[in-house]
Amino acid sequence: MRTFKLFAVVIAVGFLGTWLVCVAKDKNGIPTTPEGVQKMISRFSPTVLQAKIDHLSEGDKAALVHIIEGSRYLHDLFAEQVWSENLALRKKLEADTSELGKKRLHYFRINVGPWSRLDGDAPFLPDVPEKPVGANFYPSGLTKEKFSEWAATLSEADQEKARGFFSVVRESDEGLRLVPYSEEYAKYLRPAARELKEAARLTTNESLRRFLNSRADAFLSDDYYESDLAWLALDAPIDVTVGPYETYEDQLLGYKAAFESVVAIRDDESTAKLATFSSYLQELENNLPMPDEYKNPSIGKSTPIKAVDIVFSAGDARRGVMSIAFNLPNDEKVITEAGSKKVMMKNLNEAKFSKILLPLAEAALAKEQKDDVDFDAFFTHVLMHELVHGIGPHEIEVDGRKTTVRHELKNLYSAIEEAKADVGGLWALQYLVTKGVVDKDMQKHMYRTNLASAFRSVRFGVDSAHGRGVALQFNYYVSQGAISYNRETQKFSVDESKIQDAVKSLLNKLLLIEAKGDYAGAQKLLEAHTTLSAEMKSVLERAENEGIPVDLEPIYPLAGEAP
Repeated sequence: MRTFKLFAVVIAVGFLGTWLVCVAKDKNGIPTTPEGVQKMISRFSPTVLQAKIDHLSEGDKAALVHIIEGSRYLHDLFAEQVWSENLALRKKLEADTSELGKKRLHYFRINVGPWSRLDGDAPFLPDVPEKPVGANFYPSGLTKEKFSEWAATLSEADQEKARGFFSVVRESDEGLRLVPYSEEYAKYLRPAARELKEAARLTTNESLRRFLNSRADAFLSDDYYESDLAWLALDAPIDVTVGPYETYEDQLLGYKAAFESVVAIRDDESTAKLATFSSYLQELENNLPMPDEYKNPSIGKSTPIKAVDIVFSAGDARRGVMSIAFNLPNDEKVITEAGSKKVMMKNLNEAKFSKILLPLAEAALAKEQKDDVDFDAFFTHVLMHELVHGIGPHEIEVDGRKTTVRHELKNLYSAIEEAKADVGGLWALQYLVTKGVVDKDMQKHMYRTNLASAFRSVRFGVDSAHGRGVALQFNYYVSQGAISYNRETQKFSVDESKIQDAVKSLLNKLLLIEAKGDYAGAQKLLEAHTTLSAEMKSVLERAENEGIPVDLEPIYPLAGEAP
């Protein structure tokens, strides 16, 4: 993924970074005034996110406090995962009381580091190196080739750990060595575990107690299997996702999981409405546009869907652009044996739709199509995106050996998987419309809403998994004539007669890449379709000039944060 770094920075200068043209900067392009840094900050709209907790028991209210406190430790842990010098630099910024220093600290907190995630990870502070491709999971300068050579010398069990989620690679006098997370991050995980244990003692919900206790134990043992099962079975008004999950930060190999926390309150009414979709998961798997030999006849029995209102986030869930939903866990063993859970953050979705997507639709879509962009289509496609993460290839066989898609696609996995979920989400939604499960009126809204949403996601930068995956989709649809551009109005529109075939065709390509573990095929597809066109850049420039935010900066009153 990092081979696209320079391109992403150039693109950022072209369509996201108009601030670079008009503010004072040093010879390396670093803003040198408070106004310059503020222009970067202003791309994130401050947004209060909260939920009603009157219905919680007194024990659950007390537990919520400790869950949030435990999560704070994981935020510092994540900062250390990003870069070894992150916390020392933050302390230095905190001591700078100048107006420029305050602005730099503010933007540092948004990014959890000195690199602007919206600008291809370009540094926005002086005297900062390039962002490490492997974050702080590996020694500086380690290459994929050197990692493979070293891993080949290990026992089979240690090779699995080396490529697993829950260890770092460190240098020693004897060479490279594996260090488990429980040892590397003990100073954070021990107090976090104590807070979770105390929350478990206080809660009146047995399933929440079981999850918190088992996850606290996992922090100290690196064995997350039982706590993943407990998380899948969680049935509580407080919905907690806490631990090492996503691998986006590891752009060297895509193996290592970053710590995060999402603390939310379940929306029972919305959850009930979404529950019906999970019953179609096996049917969707059976009808995926790929050969039957690659389909899973038993995808896992547990596919709960939860709609929640987020009240706190930390770590990987609170850096740069915020995810609006997620499908976890990522452990293929758990997915195969027990399934996965989809969590939809409704209050966050609503905020992004109103503050970002609607204005983008006005800027990007043809007059006759922009009014068909609606929240139900947006929210339902987000759900289908997460559902599709749970189907398709996960554990595969390549050249007679058992492996996983994640292992074979390495650093390209996240972009391909995100594209698969996006495209597959549209395909699945169309399948359910055709079947009569979803009202046929959805068809008019879903493709046009998805087009508007593409402009939202690609603004994250093609250096991000989501942005890169969306650029791939958009350009492929254009190549198939399913999306067109009117040079007179400078607006885009969807061709309803071609979009369904284009979606099915691209989904087939993505599924076969995953099923075969085809790294070269993934690289070829991404290289062919991730260059942003002049037409798309012109729309993105218009959005920037109109002051449409790229994302949100969360404010959590329940965690003591003030607007």
